Amino acid sequence: MIDPGFFLEIIPKLLAGLPLTLQLCTLSVLFGFVLALALALAQQGNNRFVLWPIRTFVSVFRGTPLLVQIFLIYYGLGQFRPNLQAIGLWWMFREPYWCAIIALTLNTAAYSSEILRGAIRNVPRGLSEASLALGLTRVQTLRLVVLPLALRQALPAYSNEIILIVKGTSLASIITLTEVTGIAQDLIAQTYRAMEVFVAAGAIYLLLNFLIVRALQLLEVRLTPYRKR
Repeated sequence: MIDPGFFLEIIPKLLAGLPLTLQLCTLSVLFGFVLALALALAQQGNNRFVLWPIRTFVSVFRGTPLLVQIFLIYYGLGQFRPNLQAIGLWWMFREPYWCAIIALTLNTAAYSSEILRGAIRNVPRGLSEASLALGLTRVQTLRLVVLPLALRQALPAYSNEIILIVKGTSLASIITLTEVTGIAQDLIAQTYRAMEVFVAAGAIYLLLNFLIVRALQLLEVRLTPYRKR
């Protein structure tokens, strides 16, 4: 039988891994957004020498599991240790923390770049033409007109991507990081009570995602008040 007292005992232990989960999620989303925006803007042109590498990158990271990507970055790149040491990057790739962030960043950047690319292209061309006619430069038009509108349109879809990254942080436990799922695995090894531990861990992720969704919904309402019912 499920013991309610056991939940009260293990939840504080699981919450000890929440700061690491939040770090992985926050840094990955921030770095991923910057990279995704750069990729989305680069795809607005027609230069195939720019488009093909970006589309290849997007296809690879969208078409392969995040678990495989983490393994390749953490274990696979270790085979190139002398090369990484030669260019001064081994300090990063020897740490599971940074390998997890790199994998999550590249994964979310691939998905997010497509979201942003579509949102930018959905901004009516007439708005850009009107801005140029008023004397704004192309950079000013992009910064003041196109991007604000595109980000508003992309927010609902981008919210889903943030939730996926939150859940994706659980895979960091396979490379020895003790976030919520990593601690859950340790507790199962100690207590042999998988049901209670995973239910408690799932409840933490559920609450975290609920708070994130709610915050993003409030942001969406603030940015697009005309959609409020």
